[in-house]
Order: sequence, then structure tokens, then C-alpha cells
Amino acid sequence: MTALLRTLVISPNWIGDAVMAQPLLQLLCAAHPERPIDVLAPPSVAPVWRQMAQVDTVIEASFRHGALQLKERWTLARALRRRAYAEAYILPNTFKFALIPWLARIPRRIGYVGESRYGLINIMHHDDAPPRPMVALYAALAHSPTASLQASLPRPELVVSAAQIAAVGVRLGLAPGRPLVLFAPGAEFGAAKRWPPAHFAQLAQTILAADPTTQVALLGSPQDLPVCAEIVAQTGHEGVLNLAGATTLAEALALVGRANAMVSNDSGLLHIASALNRPVIGLYGPTDPDHAPPFSDLARSISLRLPCAPCRQRICPLGHQNCLKQISAAMVWHELQPMLLTA
Repeated sequence: MTALLRTLVISPNWIGDAVMAQPLLQLLCAAHPERPIDVLAPPSVAPVWRQMAQVDTVIEASFRHGALQLKERWTLARALRRRAYAEAYILPNTFKFALIPWLARIPRRIGYVGESRYGLINIMHHDDAPPRPMVALYAALAHSPTASLQASLPRPELVVSAAQIAAVGVRLGLAPGRPLVLFAPGAEFGAAKRWPPAHFAQLAQTILAADPTTQVALLGSPQDLPVCAEIVAQTGHEGVLNLAGATTLAEALALVGRANAMVSNDSGLLHIASALNRPVIGLYGPTDPDHAPPFSDLARSISLRLPCAPCRQRICPLGHQNCLKQISAAMVWHELQPMLLTA
């Protein structure tokens, strides 16, 4: 009997990028429904892949940033060789990740040229100039490098169960039946992507003035704890919860699935909310809202599109950060209020 062939996908290192790669999996499943999909992912991103219906197995692998770790990659490749992969999709553009499926002797190795990975990748794609949106960039890998990308692509989709949502609500002490609005004030990329804390605080005050029963909660990693604490202090309202660092990523996913709406910087949590089809407002300053927009049925991308944007810099090179500072809380509330009335 012929062994069941599998597909391997090597995950990007960023949560938002992993979410935007999900339509690729939908296309792969449509092309080979009989072929299980495994995902090789760092532990920090693995919980996102576990909420994708197309994923059979998530294999966690942790590598140090910038380190070759050839022995570790060889050991992993030997283990992967036993799983009988027909093909591998290498989403990171680094030489190091392209080594793994080559060492594992996977016959078809698909990816972008990246760090001159000729030979390691034997089905080579080239990015367009200017770069395509992220969903289209990853989805193109499902077809030959010369194929025209279909005009309509699947939207990113994550799923969380009612049991997951209920469990995180109980653990965090959220009141059932009351509206929940989430803020995501962090951004791993850098300070230039962060809407000012005072603006988040003002928006929270406006939400609570309109409906005091609303629960406002701030999500983020432990690194976001100080900025979230600053927002809570400026809000001056006990109904605002600081959950930064208080949840696992899997719990944060479930909490987003419970939310009536989310307001977020351009970050991984924004794209999680989008893929869970929650009402979402994305705040864009130094990044391009057309490159990685939210896809929810109710979604708004707010960008002033100043002449200096998108600069794609971690720190504002002009020192003023007007691209985000000049987005007022009133502007965001104008978009958020009808979402809350609909939800």
C-alpha cells in the first residue's frame, strides 16, 4: 500500500503573517483534499495554526534568531523525512528555513527567491514590484510561478469553539451577556505603529459613556503591559480591564472570538480578529492599509494617508508621528458606534 502523502507548510515568524497565509491552505486543500497539511511553526505562532480547519498537525520548532543551528535543522529534517511529504511551502524568505525541506528530501519545495535560495527551492516564485498584498503573496504559491493569480481569493479564516470562548470568559471573570470591546494597543514592529495611549483612553471613556454596561478589555503581550496600564490609568474607570500578559495566545484567540468589536493597531491581533470575522477597526500609520487590510464583514481601515506615509519605519523618522496622533478618538468612535449597534 502506498503511504499517504502529506503537505508541509513552514510558518512565518509573525502572527499576522501566519493568519494571512491561511488562504493558501484553503487553496491547497481544494487542489489535494486527500493530502493532510502539517505546519512547522515556532511556539509563539503555533496556537494560531491550531485554529485553522485545514491543518492536520502543528509541529513546533524553536530556532534562535540569526543562528544557523545546522545540527538542529538536520535532526528535524530526519524526523520530517519519515512523514512522507510530497511538497513543502517555505513561507519565510530566509536561507535557513529553506534548508529544512531540502535536508528532508522533500521532492517539491516551493517558495520565493528570498536569500538567493536557488537549489534549496526548486519551484521558485518572484515577488512583484511593488509588492503584492500579503494574502495574495502567499496564495500565489498554490499555483505555478507563471500562472495568473485568480481575481477573487479566499479570506483568512480561524475557528474557535463555544467551549473555548466560555472557558476564557469564566477564567477572566467576564460578565456573560454584556458587550465586550477589545483594544490592542501594542505592536511588536515598533513604537511608530502605536496609536497614542491618550487616544485609546478617550475612546474607552466615550464607549462607556454611551453604554456603561460595556466591558472594555486591553489585550497584548507582557511587553504591552506598561502601555496598557497607562491607558487604564488615564481612563479612570474600573470597567476597563488590563489583560496584557494575562492570557495565552490561545486564550486571546478565544477572547477575540467573543468580542463585539476590536480596535487595534496594525498587529497580529488585528488580523486574528479579522480572520474570526469580528467587527474590527484597524489603525494604520507608517504601514500601508492596502497591503494587509482586515477582511471581516464589518471592517474599517483608518489611515490619514499623509504624504510621508507609509514610511514603514519602526520609529517616526520625522519625530512627530502625525500619521497616528492626528487620528482622533472621535474619528474612531464615528466608525465604531454603528458596529456596536449592529453586533
